[in-house]
Amino acid sequence: MTQEQIRLAETKAGTAPWQKFGPYLTERQWGTVREDYSPDGNAWNHVTHDMARSYAYRWGEEGLGGISDEQQLLCLSVGLWNGRDAQLKERLFGLTNGQGNHGEDVKECYYYLDSTPTHSYMKMLYKYPQRGFPYQRLRNENARRSRQEPEYELLDTGIFNQHKYFDVFIEYAKAGPDDVLIQITAHNRGPKTAPLHILPQLWFRNTWSWGYDSYRPQLRQLDATTVEVEHRDLGRYYLYCADHPHLLFCDNDTNVARLFDEEAGEGEFYKDGINDYVVQGNRLAVNPAGEGTKMAAHYAFKVAPGTSRRVCLRLSVHQMEEPFTAFDRHFQERLQDADEFYNCLQQQQPDEDARNIYRQAVAGMLWSKQFYYYDVTQWLDGDPGAEYLPLDRRRGRNANWRHLRNADIVSMPDKWEYPWYAAWDLAFHCVPLAVVDSEFAKNQLRLLTRDWYMHPNGQLPAYEWNFSDVNPPVHAWATWRVYQMDKKLNDGHGDHSFLETLFHRLVMNFTWWVNRKDRNNHNIFEGGFLGLDNIGVFDRSAPLPTGGYIEQADGTSWMAMYALNLMRIALELAKTNPVYQDMAGKFFEHFLYIAEAMTHAGDGSFNLWDEDDQFFYDVLRLPDDERVKLKVRSIVGLIPLFAVEVLDEELLEAMPAFTQRLRWLLDNRPQLSALVSRWQEPGKGERHLLSLLRRHRLEKLLTRMLDEAEFLSDYGIRALSKYHEEQPYIYNTPEADFVVRYEAGESCSDLFGGNSNWRGPVWFPINYLIIESLQRFHFYYGDALTVEYPTGSGQYLTLNGVANALAGRLTRIFRRDEQGQRPAFGQYQLLQRDPHFKDYLLFHEYFHGDDGHGLGASHQTGWTGLVVRLLQPLAPIGGALERPVKAEPEAPAQAEPQPEPGAPAMLSM
Repeated sequence: MTQEQIRLAETKAGTAPWQKFGPYLTERQWGTVREDYSPDGNAWNHVTHDMARSYAYRWGEEGLGGISDEQQLLCLSVGLWNGRDAQLKERLFGLTNGQGNHGEDVKECYYYLDSTPTHSYMKMLYKYPQRGFPYQRLRNENARRSRQEPEYELLDTGIFNQHKYFDVFIEYAKAGPDDVLIQITAHNRGPKTAPLHILPQLWFRNTWSWGYDSYRPQLRQLDATTVEVEHRDLGRYYLYCADHPHLLFCDNDTNVARLFDEEAGEGEFYKDGINDYVVQGNRLAVNPAGEGTKMAAHYAFKVAPGTSRRVCLRLSVHQMEEPFTAFDRHFQERLQDADEFYNCLQQQQPDEDARNIYRQAVAGMLWSKQFYYYDVTQWLDGDPGAEYLPLDRRRGRNANWRHLRNADIVSMPDKWEYPWYAAWDLAFHCVPLAVVDSEFAKNQLRLLTRDWYMHPNGQLPAYEWNFSDVNPPVHAWATWRVYQMDKKLNDGHGDHSFLETLFHRLVMNFTWWVNRKDRNNHNIFEGGFLGLDNIGVFDRSAPLPTGGYIEQADGTSWMAMYALNLMRIALELAKTNPVYQDMAGKFFEHFLYIAEAMTHAGDGSFNLWDEDDQFFYDVLRLPDDERVKLKVRSIVGLIPLFAVEVLDEELLEAMPAFTQRLRWLLDNRPQLSALVSRWQEPGKGERHLLSLLRRHRLEKLLTRMLDEAEFLSDYGIRALSKYHEEQPYIYNTPEADFVVRYEAGESCSDLFGGNSNWRGPVWFPINYLIIESLQRFHFYYGDALTVEYPTGSGQYLTLNGVANALAGRLTRIFRRDEQGQRPAFGQYQLLQRDPHFKDYLLFHEYFHGDDGHGLGASHQTGWTGLVVRLLQPLAPIGGALERPVKAEPEAPAQAEPQPEPGAPAMLSM
């Protein structure tokens, strides 16, 4: 075992809390629902970026490159000042939802470069301009631009021209679970000597101002370089500061004088006191007694061009005479441990570029953990010490979620743009997280099904803006995948306790879907927009302008996939407890009825499959019972691919009760039997395919999906067919025309507001599920089924070959091409060529459907972190095909082309 694996084992066993401190600060607490106490529910305006330096938060803390303990009682982050800005750089700046021409958007340049899963070593980079930060220019220009124009980014301002910036590397290394070393190294990349103030800050989250507990922890200066940290729950720590900085103290309390024009209290030293002391020279803003609930170690430098300055600190439970004697040695050892850990994971990956992409993607996943605190009852009712709240607040946002009380470390989609968990995002996060820390991944999946998260009616919370919204039900899929990965890591010993616990909770959630989202009990499901905002004709979460409702191809397909996932989990549990065979049979039957409904939608008189277009569409059912197919060629029509499972004869023989139930259904319900391929053909029953797609429809669907004039781009499968670029879909109503047009980048439609956009770009989660589904189909059909790839090329691949080729297109987004360019960087030559930029990667929310450049949230390493699974060469899903099943009719034998450059082997579970 590597040293990091030993630390993970100690964490799991509870013998050493190596994950007690980690990157658990958010990057933006201002503008969040939790901090919104406004009468109109406008979270973005209630606490703004400008207010943030003076406002004491109720529910969490933010910081630049920061860490905290796992309950976020004690926080540490980095402050910077270039001598020109009107405020310290303590937090990341960005535009609110109303300010950005494509919604909220961080306007900073920073990178997560490294992290081990126990955070024994961590590294990030912040690029800090030497000129005044262009706050107002970014606001004004983005306000001027329309939705038809691209966002105006920090790079567009020219702020990094002539290399007039500092590369500020922030690193952490642990000498022990309660002994954290901090190193901040600033490099002057510019041509002239420039001033730089570095202010590592330490503070307590404000837990004393809300009327429940008046206890104040204490930071106290012991000597010129040491601060004593005392908290009744954490105990006593010491912050050691090398090289004799100036220690500044204030309190983490709101500056009521600045924000609310109230009279300042005598002897009060507010949250922004350090800012006012350094930037404004206000000596009265900090506490001369050297104590408080917030402090900073102030280092002031003149940094010559081409040189660097380093700041070293140590936060420890140990009282030390010489805290920096072994400082460099500890850092070197932890970095070596990190290298050893990743080298072990990447033994089969000799490509240095791929290794770099892999490691930074994992780093982003691990840096994106956040302490998430939200007690809905307290938030709705207000605290005893809080400002007046309107009575209708108690009936407002999330009023039906009073049971919800979250205070946990949770994987975030993006700690600036989405500093709140989302149910389906989190499920995708757990798959790449399981590669490095399967225990954390399992705990994340458990978390969302806990009583203090999951609604008593069985619904999973969507996200804080509206917990009652509906995300695609992918939790069971992630549970099964993480279980399989964890089982492989543990030499074939599966965590049945984890699987069984999640199964029972997910049965409740499945039941909620069946009871709440099947309007007419016809096994046709509706789930609002299901996360796929801006892809359809209408906002499916709102009443339709036409009246009536939509029979959803994607909602129904997701539920078919859900049924198969739960069936497969039940069969695994039945290996040790036969009782679960009955449950497996229940979900097999659910799947069959959903599959039948997909073929004969609703009451059996209509079909979600369109024979003319050979594609699945949503169906609009009008109040007069007229039905209209909404012929938008989008990934809504590809999601039926995801509902696929293969059962082999050996498994069926081991499950007599399950098999008996299956055979009764198939013998006595012939209309259902036709949905199960090759079930009763003697001598050919080694494997049985459960799918919404028989071979004919599968081939037709893939013909459209793999057409470069439609879905297939150089960088993966587009969310919307390029066909709609010249042929937009238009639905006419007396009040308005609703138009869906292919848009390769950010959406020009604000139908759903913000930066919602599925109208053409490439999204990793959907592409990942497509790849995995193709593998499952290949496991059944084997080499006997080939399809034209790309459509019209005259070249044929097996479904395995197509899956590999798609993976190659996705990873191509991040790889250097023959000219040394990375498609993800787009037009920015500074990113493409400059040695201080070109190997630092961002993992965007989605990618341009035509040229592959990154769009949306720039640090959404969450589901885009799935690239980790696509880069690593792994064994085929389901095992090697020793006895491939021959498909009917026999496909013509053709040579399979070589995989595309960069394509990995198949995904393993």
